[in-house]
Amino acid sequence: MILSGLCLSAILFATDQTANTQTASQDSAAAHQVPVIDGAAGSCSVDLTVTADGKPVYAAKVKVHIAYGFGSMRKLDLEASTNVDGKVKFTGIPAKVRRSTLEFEANKDQLSGTWTYDPSPECQARHDIALVKVSSETGK
Repeated sequence: MILSGLCLSAILFATDQTANTQTASQDSAAAHQVPVIDGAAGSCSVDLTVTADGKPVYAAKVKVHIAYGFGSMRKLDLEASTNVDGKVKFTGIPAKVRRSTLEFEANKDQLSGTWTYDPSPECQARHDIALVKVSSETGK
């Protein structure tokens, strides 16, 4: 009876450890999943990696304002946060935009950076945005 109780305890302990390992693996996989925001306005996309001092920045907010269509009457404001690898993806960007460029702005705490993108010659783009400390005196 005591031996069967010990065997049952060992099995339950092993099962609990396996469940904890699987949960940790799932959490890790979810943390590395690249967030994707779809503007549903075109076929272009941008894969961005946000860094500071050469290291990926987690939970940096990246936003872009898109004006497109006849007379630039259509407008989109998209925003997403980076994953643990500093990555985020914007899809559904129109190939033709007002003023022909888009400005992606990334921010985290007192760090900021921008990247200007013209979707017409490079519809599928990959780029890094390096964040630098914003001076509190000038705001830049």
